Amino acid sequence: MGRRRGADRAVTQVDTGQAELVPDPDRPGSWTLLLDGAPQSHVDLTDPTHLEFEYVRRLAAAIDLVAPAGAPLRVLHLGGGALTLPRYVQATRPGSTQRVSEVDGALVELVRRELPWPADPRLRVRVADARATLASSRDGSYDVVVADVFAGARTPAHLTSAEYAAEVARVLRPDGCYLANIADGPPLRHARGQVATVRTVLPRACLVGDAAVLRGRRYGNLVLVASRVEPPVPELTRRAAGDWFPGRVLSGAELDRFAGGAPVVHDADATDSTPPPPGIFSVRR
Repeated sequence: MGRRRGADRAVTQVDTGQAELVPDPDRPGSWTLLLDGAPQSHVDLTDPTHLEFEYVRRLAAAIDLVAPAGAPLRVLHLGGGALTLPRYVQATRPGSTQRVSEVDGALVELVRRELPWPADPRLRVRVADARATLASSRDGSYDVVVADVFAGARTPAHLTSAEYAAEVARVLRPDGCYLANIADGPPLRHARGQVATVRTVLPRACLVGDAAVLRGRRYGNLVLVASRVEPPVPELTRRAAGDWFPGRVLSGAELDRFAGGAPVVHDADATDSTPPPPGIFSVRR
């Protein structure tokens, strides 16, 4: 699979950069996937319900709460990585129909070979651009759309606009839910713009994250939960507060203040998301 360092750690070139698989020294059978040094996924091959990254636990909490426990869902994942969330849904909601859209074909083959997921005809992984996948999807065909797309640690511009959000809303069922991983830092212009933009089509929303990130004190991940119906804010608040790394949930007037009149982003003026500060990423080697 390319050059190796040490007994298990592996490095190889994929379409979007340099991929690295690093074994977790604390959890046998677990791996972290990095792309160009930025952590993209952590998977436990023996326990797909173990979620190491806090923002992934927040995405999973929302998926847990959008339907009765164990009920199958139709889920579209924009961005695949090492398929952490698809594996989680496969384990917690058997019978779910899932489609994964990942633009990097070499990365898909790397993960398929080195970190294989359980065979399931209802879980389909396709090499495609996220926006193109939306365009080819039928109206109202998904219960949940999850967006976790990064290129060089930044979300591509064409996945940040009102036109993109309208496509997401189109493919969701009337009570469907959009979940987005938003990475940003002070002064949170990107995150505020994303809240304003997505709410033009999915007006009922909340934002989950670390208090310091929400206050614009440091760079980090925020999870946007948006729908045409009210998200499960009380339950999400309890889950976030009880996490290993407690978080907060902004909704209602608090979310209005957070967005603070940020302009809606359109295709014509969209830009990639805020780059992370230099040296922010580190993984135990």
